[in-house]
Amino acid sequence: MLIFPAVDLRDGRVVRLRQGDYDRMTVYSDDPVEVAQGFVQAGSACLHVVDLDGARDGNPQNRAVIGRLCALPLFTEVGGGMRTQADVEATLALGVDRVILGTAAVTDFDWTARMGKLYGDKLAVGVDVKDGFVAIHGWKTVTDIPGFEFCRRVAQVGIRTVIYTDISRDGLLEGTNLAAYERLRAVEGLQVIASGGVSAESELRALRGMGVYGAIIGQALYTGTLSLARAVTIAKGEEPAC
Repeated sequence: MLIFPAVDLRDGRVVRLRQGDYDRMTVYSDDPVEVAQGFVQAGSACLHVVDLDGARDGNPQNRAVIGRLCALPLFTEVGGGMRTQADVEATLALGVDRVILGTAAVTDFDWTARMGKLYGDKLAVGVDVKDGFVAIHGWKTVTDIPGFEFCRRVAQVGIRTVIYTDISRDGLLEGTNLAAYERLRAVEGLQVIASGGVSAESELRALRGMGVYGAIIGQALYTGTLSLARAVTIAKGEEPAC
């Protein structure tokens, strides 16, 4: 399993929101590159970046910072405000390894299918779920689309990677929704990245045991609840035997 430490960007700074609320924001650093360099030193090979300004305004906002992050030796995936093919292409041109589609993937599924045919494994879809249904527009609108069924549709159009977030768990350090990831195992051809509330080593072991492709860790890293070096070791299955 892969570990994706998270860098959420707002006005070029590293921040965390509580359950996606821009009014409940904590600033952790003015230097995203320095933060990501720390992830490299801790043994991470991956990075998850969210352009919060882009997600809010509907078009990417932090490209200069993202370009600098892409110079680091990390597999980097980026989301936030990806609404058009031009957005996808411009983001990939920065050196990003995988672009995450969000709201537009839900509101215009024909477009999503076209992007899947064009870019395939260069894309992921962020599936944010509340009470079993997909939420969009920064979690403000809950649709009538069942989350698990939407994941199946995404896999069918050639986008293998889904970042599944139970938004009721995000940023609270109260644990992730393991039952959801167990259920997603049944979706053929899907690579699942667990996101939202991952905050314990036991959860990482459980996710790895399920065969989950990756896990995003955000708040738990910034508060010191989880050690990134330990998380990477657990994800690789390299813990020493007792």
